[in-house]
Amino acid sequence: MALELSFIQIMSELKSGTYRPIYYLMGEEPYFIDCISDYIEEHAIPEEERDFNQIEVYSLDTSMQAVLERARSFPMIGERQVIIVKEAQHLAKDVELLSAYLTMPQPRTVLVFCHKNGVLDKRKKVASDIAAKGILFSSKRLNDEQVLHFVSELSLSKGLSIDSKSSSMMVEFIGPDLSRISKEMEKLTVALPCGTNNITPELVERMVGISKDYNIFEFRNAVVQKNIFKVNQIAVYYEKNSKNYSIQMVAAVLFQFFSNLMLAWYAPDKTEKGIAEQLGLKSTWGVKDYITGMKNYNACDVMRIISELRYTDARSKGVNTTGNSVEGLLREMVFSIMHKQPNDI
Repeated sequence: MALELSFIQIMSELKSGTYRPIYYLMGEEPYFIDCISDYIEEHAIPEEERDFNQIEVYSLDTSMQAVLERARSFPMIGERQVIIVKEAQHLAKDVELLSAYLTMPQPRTVLVFCHKNGVLDKRKKVASDIAAKGILFSSKRLNDEQVLHFVSELSLSKGLSIDSKSSSMMVEFIGPDLSRISKEMEKLTVALPCGTNNITPELVERMVGISKDYNIFEFRNAVVQKNIFKVNQIAVYYEKNSKNYSIQMVAAVLFQFFSNLMLAWYAPDKTEKGIAEQLGLKSTWGVKDYITGMKNYNACDVMRIISELRYTDARSKGVNTTGNSVEGLLREMVFSIMHKQPNDI
């Protein structure tokens, strides 16, 4: 099978004016699929020719046979025609028909399939045929660190700068929804004062709608620093806003931190560089939190806290419940984290 191009490589090729006979865009992350298909839709054909040579269809309204029949035809005018099939996963049962078409694809047709929330089996012949004649692209979900990197790269692409705290605040409030992150970045771009290009936590708070004092980033920092007053202050706020700050979400954020903190305790080299290498981080900007955490929580504390977080998460989902409310569980969890237990060393 031909080497699969990355999103950046595909976009670079398109921007150079090179178009392949077929693009099969598939996977769990819709943002990259939409970016590629939208670019083709907006740039492959001059605007005055689109009424004649560009069609967009939904798979539930057509068939693979009908799509390929149109693909084999010639454009009415101009250099090429574009056919974009949305929700193409509903045509997957007939995807093998593409192999016959790709033995001699229409060179003046650009055929785009947008197959979201699923992928083709790359072991099948049709997958090899697509990759050989065009683009077979897998759009994968990004992990937390990759989403933060995406925010930084997106801001740079717009000529902006954003610090790590502002990036974290955006991801914490929006989640890993890259499409929404992109839209919110547009809002931030417009809201920047004239002559400035730096996105600050204050701007994120004002435009994205997050409370800087009570966001999960600040809560985690308070836990790391063992600031008991602030942790309890934010916990009370979470109790009153449990729809936006569920105990499962709070526990998951803390579990990730303390799991990494446990790994940091096992690092042979406990310098910033050594801990970054142990955690697989590309930079040391986030390592200071772990060094602070190691000062406030020894390895025994961390093991106990991880166990408590797992127990709390299970109870919040109905396992071994004792009748306590979610709010009660949150208070218990916070108390257990911030205070040593009688049997702790």
